Amino acid sequence: MATITISKKEYRELLEKKMRYEYLRFIIDGDIFASPPIRNKRKIIDSFRATKRYNRKFLSSLKRGLERSTHFSS
Repeated sequence: MATITISKKEYRELLEKKMRYEYLRFIIDGDIFASPPIRNKRKIIDSFRATKRYNRKFLSSLKRGLERSTHFSS
């Protein structure tokens, strides 16, 4: 068995790349193309508003986007 020595910097870079790869693999293994569990536009906007993390402009944009979608109901 051969021993390879690398610097700490190289080790950290390799470890970080591995962790990114594992994270992406975890996401892809899930069903990323599944439809959202909630199809009601009003409930979606209300749940975003309830978090108090999104400003009025974003919520308005979200509402317009959901109205254009044929996937979501009223």
